[in-house]
Amino acid sequence: MKTIIRNIIYTAFIATVITSCKKDFLSVQPTDRLPEEYILSDSSLFEDYIVARYVGIKLQDKEGDGTNPGFGRGFDYALWSSLTDESIYNNDDNTWLVQKGLLAPENTGIAGTIWGRSYRGIRDCNFAISNIANVKMTAAHRARLIAELKFIRAFRYHDLIRNYGGIILMGDSAHNLTDNLQDDAFFKRASLKESIDYAVAELDDAANGLPLNNGDGWLPGRATKGAALALKSRLLLYAASPLYATGTWQEAVTAAQAVIGLNKYSIYTGGYANLFLTNDNNEAIFERLYTKNANHTHLEIANGPNGYGGWGGNLPLQNLVDDYEMDNGKPITDPASGYDVNNPYVGRDKRFYATILYNGASYRGNTVETFTPGGKDSKDGTDNWNTSKTGYYLKKYMNDAYPLLNPWGNAGFQPWFYIRYAEILLNFAEAANEAYGADAVPSGSTLSARTALNQIRQRPGVGMPDLPAGLSQSQMRDAIRYERRVELAFEEHRFYDVRRWKIADVTENKPAGGIIVTKTGSTFTYATKVALDGRHFESKHYWLPIPRTEIQASNNKIQQNSGY
Repeated sequence: MKTIIRNIIYTAFIATVITSCKKDFLSVQPTDRLPEEYILSDSSLFEDYIVARYVGIKLQDKEGDGTNPGFGRGFDYALWSSLTDESIYNNDDNTWLVQKGLLAPENTGIAGTIWGRSYRGIRDCNFAISNIANVKMTAAHRARLIAELKFIRAFRYHDLIRNYGGIILMGDSAHNLTDNLQDDAFFKRASLKESIDYAVAELDDAANGLPLNNGDGWLPGRATKGAALALKSRLLLYAASPLYATGTWQEAVTAAQAVIGLNKYSIYTGGYANLFLTNDNNEAIFERLYTKNANHTHLEIANGPNGYGGWGGNLPLQNLVDDYEMDNGKPITDPASGYDVNNPYVGRDKRFYATILYNGASYRGNTVETFTPGGKDSKDGTDNWNTSKTGYYLKKYMNDAYPLLNPWGNAGFQPWFYIRYAEILLNFAEAANEAYGADAVPSGSTLSARTALNQIRQRPGVGMPDLPAGLSQSQMRDAIRYERRVELAFEEHRFYDVRRWKIADVTENKPAGGIIVTKTGSTFTYATKVALDGRHFESKHYWLPIPRTEIQASNNKIQQNSGY
């Protein structure tokens, strides 16, 4: 959030009084927090408390750099993409164990903070909901803040559901240490359907109480009606998918159409690359905003090529590179595509060039050199301990106007899009195709699955060919999955998409591919390689393990996910 969301994270106050002979001899008032009675007696402080709930607590090293984590993972050193076939993280940082199928309740890597941070956030929301009736404000403003709290809480539940399946529903209670915390009801996991139904109902309530637009005191970054409906669209798409199988594609169509029907959002026309550098654009539905003294990880140095002093963090895999179509809409495996193995980066989908740095790519007034011998961004270059293991570097999100060297305090301001309009079109297209086929226009809509997808493909600056009429449901399904793969790359969708489609046992068992570029004279040759050994996925990995510490804290009453 912007600095309008104040940097104080208010927590419930527990006073500690040391006594001797029934006499207080030391009473210390903490200086880094406020007593809850202060918050409840001042409506401005209370609203600050609510706004601070968009941000969670930091539970692990190398997360929340600059500002504390929000929902999901977002901009951190190791992106969530580096747990998938999109990228690997150059320096591991507890990501390789996930890639190699070594997840265990005692060893969850960077995925281990979701449970604790989400339930802490839910408890904080429940504290506010339980006490808001006692805070002086107008009835209308109180209703809006309750809607906001329900949205934030539903987003935390969404994070839990898509990682663990059926979860523990806490209702509106904000439990304290004085409560009976061994009550079995605290640890009973709801079914997957019950969990989704609860979150969806909360989002319906939120949508009814939130404003349509930011402004008039409701600043950018705070939830709106569209944000609530959009998160509902995502959850109902998940619910209809094979892994979940608890909802219908028709319900998912209706939910996506509700967002489209607001006539508020559209595809950003300023270019795919610029989209991710631009706050408050017309495609953003729900975003996290940053500014000076409230920044995120300095992406340029964290991910830049070693020849420029970068650390080569999240490294795109050949698996992803090979999936980008040619700009004529044909896959590189099609003999008629025009793909040239000796010039593999020529004539590709324009989103490839906005997402990945490759040998020969233009970069900061120069050219990327991953070739050997002698390439400055290869193992022969400077700072070669940061050389890419895959032969590629990340381009998406990088702002070349920010300094790469010594960027501290002068970078880290790009927005993180939790939900944007292209996702909603993709949700609609997938659900409509599964329910009605590629070309049918569902009742209440003006789009078919195909025309929704073509809006994304025809983004100005991308200009991929329109998909033709007459595609079978299976052909359209493949086209939709391609679009999600490239349009939403590095945005925390791939991890969940391959799981909900139940294809992770295929995609996540493929080797983590890279490229070796060899220069001989003025000629380059390309050979694939394995960039990270041992990539492995088992059926139990469709859901994360609940951390062992959480199971133990419940006196073993929380049911662990199967296989762990």
